[in-house]
Amino acid sequence: MSLPESDSFIPLEVLYGTHHGWLQNWLRRSVGCSHQAADLAQDTFMRLLVRDQPVNERAPRALLARIARGLVIDYWRRDALERAYLEALAQQPELSHPSPEVRHEALQCLERIAQLLDGLKPAVREAFLLYQLGGLNHAQVARKLGVSTRTVERHVARALLHCYRVCFEAPQ
Repeated sequence: MSLPESDSFIPLEVLYGTHHGWLQNWLRRSVGCSHQAADLAQDTFMRLLVRDQPVNERAPRALLARIARGLVIDYWRRDALERAYLEALAQQPELSHPSPEVRHEALQCLERIAQLLDGLKPAVREAFLLYQLGGLNHAQVARKLGVSTRTVERHVARALLHCYRVCFEAPQ
């Protein structure tokens, strides 16, 4: 890869020293927790490190904010999944509570499912979840969503195809 002569690039250690404090404060305002903000700031710089591409000096904060924004979205999604899972556990009798290891594995599984379904239109995702996890048949999902049974069938098929492609097809 040849780099244009007119662009100037910032070494990662300079970028870190110059913008780490700003990024951590920006993240703290976004997530409301200084410890989580510190972790997300580190993760942001780790993404830059493994990306192994130079950072243009024209808009380094925009790049940092874009990467950090994606990490914040992932954080909120994981947090929502964990809260929903813990609420569901609270409804169970005390004897059926899983061990911390099993809970951790279940949360990882739920997170992977959420990632698999990322990119689906909300109506497709909702129909799929009602059918697969809600125990409803196509007609029941159709009534609940106010659409035709055929639309639900197409939504479920589209979601299954999407999951298959994410899991089994090589990236383009």
